[in-house]
Amino acid sequence: MEKPQTPNISSEDFVSQIRSLVEKAESEAIVLRILGGLAIRIHCSAFLNLLQKLGRETQVADVDVITNGEQQERVEPFFKKNGYNPEPRVRRTPAIWAYRQIYVEPRNRFNVDVFTDKLEMSHTLDLRDRLKTDFPTISIADLLLAKMQIQEINEKDIKDTIVLMRAHELADSDKECINGVYIAGLMSKDWGFYHTVTNNLKKTKLLLQDYAIEQSDKNDVISKVDRLLALIENEPKTSGFKIRARIGERKKWYNEVDETIRDVQDWR
Repeated sequence: MEKPQTPNISSEDFVSQIRSLVEKAESEAIVLRILGGLAIRIHCSAFLNLLQKLGRETQVADVDVITNGEQQERVEPFFKKNGYNPEPRVRRTPAIWAYRQIYVEPRNRFNVDVFTDKLEMSHTLDLRDRLKTDFPTISIADLLLAKMQIQEINEKDIKDTIVLMRAHELADSDKECINGVYIAGLMSKDWGFYHTVTNNLKKTKLLLQDYAIEQSDKNDVISKVDRLLALIENEPKTSGFKIRARIGERKKWYNEVDETIRDVQDWR
């Protein structure tokens, strides 16, 4: 099967189509939540101009969603019923399919990648108890962590983080806010995760200075990054965190992305 082409579909129609799919799943008691750039676009609709200035308002060739492992057997029949067919090469590869199902949109314009329970990249972001926190996406705090947990972070993830933080306040809840208390609590238990996230937040501040956006936008994001870093640092750390912190970078603190996952990214 050929790789889907860049969709000949407007951003608005693309969002509408994925929203409709998630809503249909919800009506059948199947939990699907949108991840990644599309989720950020949904939550940052008032800052589309900032996405454009940063070169991130582009058409998307695929979308990521996540489901609950308890419902995984219902996912394939649901997608097939709605005209989305499993990508044959992935379906025939159990090592990939167990982690990541991929479905091709009926008109072959984009893929839908379906993760289960967790995002396992440089670190493991376990979302089993968080999937119903927001709708139709995962929570804003988890969207932020999904970007900031990447050890070899790229510029598009930095830019997405800038927009996400500019569009939302830092608070102690998940109601259209960045839940700093949740993030700080999670970081307090895992030095490796903490180390990657805090390093990437600092990189975000540095790279932010180079972008041709309003100084008021820069100041707002810098202030929120500093406040989030302070929350993380001030959160009491577990004994496991402290023991691992003594070892530091002498031992690798992040996971290598599985080769099977890289294979999917290479041919897509």
